[in-house]
Amino acid sequence: MATPMTRPQAIAELTAPGMPYALADATIRGQRQRVFVNAPPSLRPMYEATATDLPFLVYEDERWTFAQAWADASRIGHVLVHDCGVRPGDRVAIAMRNYPEWVLGFTAITSIGAVAVAMNGHWQADELAYGLQDSGANVVLADAERLQRLSQPGVRAALPDLQCLAVRCTDLPAGARSLRALVDAVGEVPMPPADIQPEDYATILYTSGSTGHPKGVVSTHRNVLSALLSWELDAAIGERVAGLEPAPAQNPGTLLAVPLFHVSGLHTSYLAGYRAQRRMVAMYRWDAELAAQLIERERLTSCAAPAAMTGDLIRVAKEKRHDLSCLLLVGGGGAPRAPEQVRQIAQSFGQAQPATGWGMTETNAIGVGIGGEDYLARPASSGRCSQVLELKIIDERGEALPTGQRGELLVRGTSVFPGYWNRPEANAQSFLPGGWFRTGDIACLDEEGFLFIVDRLKDLIIRGGENIGCGQVEAALLMHPHVHEASVYAVPDERLGEEVGATVHGSPQLDVEALRGFLAGHLARFEIPRYIQVSAQPLPRTPSGKILKREIRQAALAAIAPGQAQAQAAAQAPKPGL
Repeated sequence: MATPMTRPQAIAELTAPGMPYALADATIRGQRQRVFVNAPPSLRPMYEATATDLPFLVYEDERWTFAQAWADASRIGHVLVHDCGVRPGDRVAIAMRNYPEWVLGFTAITSIGAVAVAMNGHWQADELAYGLQDSGANVVLADAERLQRLSQPGVRAALPDLQCLAVRCTDLPAGARSLRALVDAVGEVPMPPADIQPEDYATILYTSGSTGHPKGVVSTHRNVLSALLSWELDAAIGERVAGLEPAPAQNPGTLLAVPLFHVSGLHTSYLAGYRAQRRMVAMYRWDAELAAQLIERERLTSCAAPAAMTGDLIRVAKEKRHDLSCLLLVGGGGAPRAPEQVRQIAQSFGQAQPATGWGMTETNAIGVGIGGEDYLARPASSGRCSQVLELKIIDERGEALPTGQRGELLVRGTSVFPGYWNRPEANAQSFLPGGWFRTGDIACLDEEGFLFIVDRLKDLIIRGGENIGCGQVEAALLMHPHVHEASVYAVPDERLGEEVGATVHGSPQLDVEALRGFLAGHLARFEIPRYIQVSAQPLPRTPSGKILKREIRQAALAAIAPGQAQAQAAAQAPKPGL
């Protein structure tokens, strides 16, 4: 054991000049930012420096070391440059499941100075066509399912110059070429040379907006690398504060349980593993039973996934059919966990510590983070701020709010993206003077700097003048042992303006009236949902694990006849007052 430090002492020591995580001020795009002095200039030297013979990538019965993955990526890079004519700055899209070729292709694209466009694998033909046209990608690496969608006559006609490189596809559509055949033909070749600067674009990831077309989030190599080193620094700070000697896990391994086109998969599970020399076991799709089998078989030490997935894993762990004691960390993100799930993680996996954080595609997945005892003591918090970012809470007038007051969360710093691709109007709305990015989250900071996400800016129910945070009601619902998933939304009401509605999915024993009685001990009377819909099926989600609240609300409103809803509201309205 080392001597414990205060958090400020640990930060000062670890970021001082001459230290591996030394920070210095720099002017980037006209804004002063804190940068890691020793960060690689681009992703490519990070890949090269970590191309060892240690195990890296596992998919079913296929395995790669870090060195083998770099060699295969180099062949793909050669194909892209010499067979497809890709030049630095060109956009190359990836549209497939979490196959190994996703990882190898991304490595190649970002190593030759091109921009990797991570396409949502669940997009249908029109959406894929939009993403390809919007990004201007001239090459796409796609699997059989995505190629079939891209082969529809209207799509191909709209993309006459698109080069399709087929992955794991036995029947090639017209115009597509087999990536495997092209790679095999070149043999052993080095990665083509490229001069890549920190501010060059590395990625475009599309946000899953609920209305209109998704927006392309552009990130630079510095943006991405700042996020990766920030996580490393956060871990080192935690060790210093706890008085622990740095002791990397032996043969660390993580489960890739979320899609790589999302920052939770791309940054947290994949890219963060290079410098840590961490194995990654990829899943074709989420299956909690299979996930437990893989964790047990591969002796994986970590898993990061949204609350719905980690909740599934907890339920499997409680059945005690698999030895999951190898897990050291169960991370989260995408949405706050219910406090009860935080406690269950610590109880269900032997030695695993719970962790989570708040971040966005626009911040390259970082923002704040929390884990271990801090998280158990503050299960509703998302954590404390990264050392390369700044946070601010503002009111409706744009004025900064003091500690403890709720308002819109702003963020700025080194991992924040420079802007949306080809969307000047969105950039004008999203960025405020001084480089502050509007997150759209309602939050507050406590006296110790812990961030609490209260809700989305537009995810509030205003019932008779009372503001009700949907997230708070959802957290209370998820505390009930028979509720597995919950989505809370506003139901129009003639008298009160809005009422609280909820759709829940849970065990067969779930009883709505008993649930309301349970909520009475955790919520104010006006916060208890007036309308509760029980879904026999798991709630619909985005590929990144976020509940599709708009879709759920529309279905619920259609199920509540307007007359019936008003009659029920009038009959059950509390009297007097609200």
